[in-house]
Amino acid sequence: INDKLVSLSVDEVEIKTQDIEGWLVANQDGLTVALDVTISDTLKKEGIARELINRIQNLRKESDFEVTDKIDLELENNKQLEDAVRENENYIKNETLINNLNFSPNIQNGTEIAFDDIQTKIKIKKAD
Repeated sequence: INDKLVSLSVDEVEIKTQDIEGWLVANQDGLTVALDVTISDTLKKEGIARELINRIQNLRKESDFEVTDKIDLELENNKQLEDAVRENENYIKNETLINNLNFSPNIQNGTEIAFDDIQTKIKIKKAD
């Protein structure tokens, strides 16, 4: 200060932490780790796709389908779900052995599914 060297001891310093929006910070034993926890649109769509795969696999199991059975999937229209499916379509088809995947305005006798902020109906059948 004013061209003079000043030494401070630990008891003369106060260290404060402050949360940073969009970051998760942890500190232990002198080590600090910060993670960016912002969820991008692409990541959100991938999460929706994974949740849909889970629902499809559960329906396959409840329907007593064989692990190798190919299926046709019909989903009731839902803009957010459709965007996620279209962006991850090959992944979803490969994981669940889907031959045909279609969106319809209204599904009769479908199974209602809900996760995150998505609510829709789904219908699967063994492929021809």
